[in-house]
Amino acid sequence: MLNEIKKDAQTRMAKSVEAFRHDLTKVRTGRASTALVEHLKVNYYGSDMPLSQVASVAVTDARSLTITPWEKQMVSAVEKAILASDLGLTPNTAGTVIRINLPALTEERRKELSKHVHAGGEDAKVAIRNIRRDANHQVKELLKDKQITEDDVRRTEDEIQKLTDSAIKDVDEVVKAKEQELLAV
Repeated sequence: MLNEIKKDAQTRMAKSVEAFRHDLTKVRTGRASTALVEHLKVNYYGSDMPLSQVASVAVTDARSLTITPWEKQMVSAVEKAILASDLGLTPNTAGTVIRINLPALTEERRKELSKHVHAGGEDAKVAIRNIRRDANHQVKELLKDKQITEDDVRRTEDEIQKLTDSAIKDVDEVVKAKEQELLAV
């Protein structure tokens, strides 16, 4: 029973770290990345679809992306989605191909993005601590039902704390790596 609680907590903490890592792919750094625009919603015949499902997105060089919609009439819808996004990018259309040039990040924008990364890291840590709280609550419920002893509770809470510390350390490493990537000129 206690092993199941610990495994569940460990799995959920790992998923939180992975979700945070995935969210950071959407943060713009100095290099072009398809993850920057793939999540944008495009109006496709009345329903909103992710850009990656209506067009192919490719990195042409370190500072530019190429988007090729699969249908010619989708070019204007894709342009509108890019302009409406909060990315601050301007699409250049040549026939059915849309090119996006990524300007170099200013020092001020880099610091702003760094703060955003830190805030996301704190949110991930809060999620991990909530998982710890839930696991500890489940353990205390078992004690209340007299299924385990107080020694088991203390030992399990220590092990859950070690899992929490490990997951928080992983989040800190992800934040540090992304920050270095952002601040590299």
